[in-house]
Amino acid sequence: MPHRFRTITALALAGVAVTACSSPGATAPAADGPVFEHVHGVGTDPADGTVYVASHDGLFRSGPEGLVPAGAAGRDLMGFTVAGPGRFLSSGHPAPDDSLPEPIGLAESTDGGATWTPLSLTGEVDFHALEVAGDSVYGYDATNGLLRASTDGGATWEDRAAVEALDIAVEPGTGQRVLATVQGGTALSTDGGRTFAPPTGPQLAYVSWAPDGTVYGLDLDSAVHSSTDAGATWTATGTVPGGRPQAVTATVDELLAATAGGVHRSTDGGATFTPVA
Repeated sequence: MPHRFRTITALALAGVAVTACSSPGATAPAADGPVFEHVHGVGTDPADGTVYVASHDGLFRSGPEGLVPAGAAGRDLMGFTVAGPGRFLSSGHPAPDDSLPEPIGLAESTDGGATWTPLSLTGEVDFHALEVAGDSVYGYDATNGLLRASTDGGATWEDRAAVEALDIAVEPGTGQRVLATVQGGTALSTDGGRTFAPPTGPQLAYVSWAPDGTVYGLDLDSAVHSSTDAGATWTATGTVPGGRPQAVTATVDELLAATAGGVHRSTDGGATFTPVA
C-alpha cells in the first residue's frame, strides 16, 4: 500500500474529500540534515537516549551532527516502534535492492537499525502502526484493515477487531486498553482490541500512550491534546510547529512529534517544542 495512505486517511478522518494522492511535503529536521519524504514513526532508545526517525526513506538516528542514516537507505518503514533497549520492530516495504518479499511483515533489529531480521507475516502484512505493551505486540494491519495482536513478541498473531484506523495507542503494561484514531474521534477498547466503543472526543490523527498513563494526540493541524482518563476527556496543550502531522510518541521524559516541518521534542507535556538536533 502506498506510503501516502496515511496522509489520505488523515484527511478522510476529518471528513475532507480526497480525490488524488498529494505529496505530504518534505520534512527537514535541520538545515544541514537529511530530507525525509515522509515520517512514519519516531522513538527513543532507552539504552542511550538516541532518537530514531522511521521514514519513507529509511531509518535515521540523532547524533552530534543531527539526524543521520541508521542503516541502509531506501526501505519504507511504514510501522515502527522501540520495543526495548536496543530492540526495534518495523514493517513496511523493502528497498529496491532488498531480498525481502513485499510487504515486509514484521521485522526486528537489535543493532540500532543497521540490520533487520524477519519475524513473521513476511510477504503478507503491512503494519502501519506498531505498539508494544509488556510481552504483547499490537499492529494495525493496513493490508486487511484490522487490528492484530501477538503475545509472544511478534512470532504468532491473533486477529482482533476490524477497524478503519490511522493510528493506535496501547496502554503500557497490560495492554488491555487500546485507542484507535478513527473518523469521528478516538475509539476505546477495554478488551485488548477485540471490540471498540463508538468514537468520542476531538478528531485526532496520531496518538501515543505515555508510561505515566497520559495519552497524547495530534489533530489535523498538529495541535496537541492530552488525556489522563484513556481518552474520555481531552485538554489542548500546545501546537507542534510545521503543519501537517506525521507521527507522535510519548516516552518517560519527553514527547516526540513529526510534522511536515520537521521532528520536534517537548519536555513540558506538549506546551512547547524544540527541533530534534
